[in-house]
Amino acid sequence: MSGPSTSTTSTTPTAPARRRPGLFRTAWRFGRTKVGVVLTGLIVLIAVAGPFVAPYTPTEFVAKPFETGVDGALFGGDNRGRDVLTRFLWGGWTLLLLAGSAAGLGVAAGTVVGIIAGYRRGWVDDVLMRANDVLLAFPQLIAALLVMSIIGPKVWLIVAVIAVSHMPRVARVIREATRKVIEQDYVKAAEAIGLPRWRIMTVEILPNVTSPLLVELGLRLTYSIGVVAVLGFLGMGLQPPTADWGLMINENRQGMSIQPWAVALPVSAIAVLTVGANLITDGLSRAAIGIDRGVEK
Repeated sequence: MSGPSTSTTSTTPTAPARRRPGLFRTAWRFGRTKVGVVLTGLIVLIAVAGPFVAPYTPTEFVAKPFETGVDGALFGGDNRGRDVLTRFLWGGWTLLLLAGSAAGLGVAAGTVVGIIAGYRRGWVDDVLMRANDVLLAFPQLIAALLVMSIIGPKVWLIVAVIAVSHMPRVARVIREATRKVIEQDYVKAAEAIGLPRWRIMTVEILPNVTSPLLVELGLRLTYSIGVVAVLGFLGMGLQPPTADWGLMINENRQGMSIQPWAVALPVSAIAVLTVGANLITDGLSRAAIGIDRGVEK
């Protein structure tokens, strides 16, 4: 006679689910992102530290116009005899400040419009998106030149015009991202317990659209750099005697055959900065859509 059988259930501990790395950590695995950070960081360092290490003041005359081989002026003089290196070291922070401010304001405004349109839907969505379509009908550079020619080149106006031109493009992207997020259970649960709409949009929706938001910020920063530089080159940006890379290109382009450094330095810096920002944005976009297979085993 056998006693009662006792069955023992063996519990095998299960390994915790592997947490998906954050957007920045995933993007950092791409070599292009690292190269972009190095290139962008180099130009930002020059722009920020440049005024502190410049050998002269930006308006100090040290040579004859377009003169090269001057003692104490490594890259010679510009169209008025000012030190090219000093003008270059002073000119970067204005470009970064204007481009960064325009991109930040444009992305912030576009995010607000996009989340409201995507969440509220209905007539609110229709009104906001039709207004966006009107703004999208105007090319960014042409709109900026038109406004500058009417009102005049002013610093605040440069930032405002570029930010307004960015807003509808960002709004369309964030609107689509919002429409996907509002179908999730946590948003429906927040609505079911009666949370205010503003709280749902800021607490539940905004944190979950950060991936496309960061990608858009990188794209808008790249476009802002180009537009600010072009406005300076066309004489619609910062005005003389301000040291500005776009203005340097415009002022010294006629003397390129005898003094190329006054144009080559700002052109190279803008190109490196643009490439670096593009590489970072590309890494963020790949991370946002999950292209990370094969990067980490």
